[in-house]
Amino acid sequence: MIKKNTKREIAGIDFDAVRETLSVECAGEDFIMVDDISKVPFFDYPTKVDEAVATICLKGYAEGSVDLKPCCYAANDFIIIMPGQILQYTYRSDDFSALLIVMSRRFTENIELSMKDVIPVFLYLRTNPVIHLSDAEMTHLQGYYHILKRTTQQTSNPYRMEMLRLLSQAFFYGINNFNHLREEYTIQKDKKDKLFDSFYRLILQHYKDSREVSFYAGKLCLTPKHLSVVIKKMTGKSAFEWINDYVILEAKSRLRATNMTIQQISEELNFPNQSFFGKYFKRMTGMSPKSYRGIPGG
Repeated sequence: MIKKNTKREIAGIDFDAVRETLSVECAGEDFIMVDDISKVPFFDYPTKVDEAVATICLKGYAEGSVDLKPCCYAANDFIIIMPGQILQYTYRSDDFSALLIVMSRRFTENIELSMKDVIPVFLYLRTNPVIHLSDAEMTHLQGYYHILKRTTQQTSNPYRMEMLRLLSQAFFYGINNFNHLREEYTIQKDKKDKLFDSFYRLILQHYKDSREVSFYAGKLCLTPKHLSVVIKKMTGKSAFEWINDYVILEAKSRLRATNMTIQQISEELNFPNQSFFGKYFKRMTGMSPKSYRGIPGG
């Protein structure tokens, strides 16, 4: 079992800790690659990931959670963690080995991807982050990894970052082309894809500011009804559900992964008072914040 880290706070991936722990290839703090993450220390407690993280499992077995939902992964599994999600390892076998790619939010926002092509698949990956690959797909993916690694090593190349950006673009399109993923999620119309992407980015940016659909609709220059109808049709969840699911996820992660008081969590998430937060949390989850925090395994 992994030794529990005494630090209990939600944070992004600590690049300095990675560099100190393992030999890595990196391009500043925007792009980092690790050939073996078996001894990386920062995944053994719930960690809010502010970067895009791609993990290619080579051998062994590991268990953990993504957004507090249990998952397991083994050889030939590929895991994608999106910015804003919460990652934790709870167990890994002695022979567990995997390749790791971390891209900062700034880096990924500069990768030009067609929303029509990638957003439907990314929607699927957000709730189904573990993909089991065929041997051919695994070989294909490792090929991308090694090309990216060789490019990262070209520290004297003035075009290195631009090459990494374009290669990463190809990497994401390569993921998108896995046939079983495309079959799982039907490609939607271009305008709707862009709308959801803009809507979700606004949630990540403003979830502490407002939980009202009208707030986000106003930012998008739409009526609340139109936004709700489009998001519901596209994802199967209403705009209201997307907003509240993310707020609850943030609340749960703080209750389980920090020593903050319920009052402090209430204030950080911008609730009027602790009582209001408690009623909101219970309405959404069926239990009080205190009860949720006391569940074994938290």
